[in-house]
Amino acid sequence: MTSAASTTFDPEAFRQRVRAFLTENAPDLPFRPGTRSPENEEEEKVLRAWSALVYRENLYGTDWPLEYGGNPHWVADEDFIVSEEFARARAPVPIGAGGLAGFAFIAFGTEEQKRKYLPRIRSYEDVWCQLFSEPDAGSDLASMRTTAVLDGDEYVVNGQKVWSTNAKYAEYGFLLARTDPTVKHAGISAFALDMTAKGIDVRPLREMTGTSDFNEVFFDNVRVPAANVIGPVNDGWRVATSSLAEERAGVGALVVRLRQGLNALIDLSSRVEVGGQPASKDPDTRQALAAFAARVEIATQLALATMDRRGRGEVRVQDAPISKLSFATLNWDMADFGVCLQGAPGMLSNLDPDAADGGRWQDELLYAKAYTISGGSNEIMRNLLAERALKLPRD
Repeated sequence: MTSAASTTFDPEAFRQRVRAFLTENAPDLPFRPGTRSPENEEEEKVLRAWSALVYRENLYGTDWPLEYGGNPHWVADEDFIVSEEFARARAPVPIGAGGLAGFAFIAFGTEEQKRKYLPRIRSYEDVWCQLFSEPDAGSDLASMRTTAVLDGDEYVVNGQKVWSTNAKYAEYGFLLARTDPTVKHAGISAFALDMTAKGIDVRPLREMTGTSDFNEVFFDNVRVPAANVIGPVNDGWRVATSSLAEERAGVGALVVRLRQGLNALIDLSSRVEVGGQPASKDPDTRQALAAFAARVEIATQLALATMDRRGRGEVRVQDAPISKLSFATLNWDMADFGVCLQGAPGMLSNLDPDAADGGRWQDELLYAKAYTISGGSNEIMRNLLAERALKLPRD
């Protein structure tokens, strides 16, 4: 998608506008890598207000339909600039899965659903969570066991989801459930789920980072109106994968985070010792840093190529999965190297006052695996590449 405004769009002026907005308005909260849930209710209130402001400023949701707040002058480059500047400023992005749900409603929702849900996503009256992964189907959504059985004009949902960020605070969930047990991909439907409905039990998970960003969600005969099905019944796989593939704005942010991480690794190598000298003078360390620099540059060029295609109004289904996969694997490798580079002190907790860089590398490493799950697991991204880009058979 693009517009006639692309011929007059001034990227540098827009970038300066975003930077000024962030300088003046970004909340002063402790930086934590990744997509983290609020630490407490007060922080949650701050992040809701901040997220609503970001949408009001048309920095997110800019490409939505005009009647739901989109900008008629939107061009694709804006998404990348916004994500880059948010990452550079370490400013929190809008919390929850409202953007993901918004894509689903815009592409597959009824007009009634769009009128009901889209304005409240933008205003942050409703925070959304993603209810896809399950304990035994995290990397193979087609094997999910959560069921939705039609009973009159309602579906009765039973089962369990896991790794649901912000479920503790969410008013709604973007739910995938099995509506036809006889087939795999073609037996899944997507739902808008009221998280206050009777029979829903949200249990925060205490993670090795020391925080509880993720949750388990249990469903015990939860009744969902049939009107809450997003898209056709039994077409939830397409609804979900199409929505995940549309989450393009984060590509620029991922590249910025990788560059920030590389610079921090180079700095760390000058402050720790290997064989009685700064690690930065050790040949093996320098070789490893050079390899990371090359991989970061490859990720950067992939992002730039994606930006260029988007600017021309071209869409490739492989762009988002490739960007996500390259980031998740490289981010893990860099965090692991940052911990190992410290030697024995790398064994310290991320909360230990003697940990290098305030425990950054321990926290980065502990959280890095979450990136292989969030926004669609690495396996799901590989499935997208296989099925939608390479046209391989599903079974």
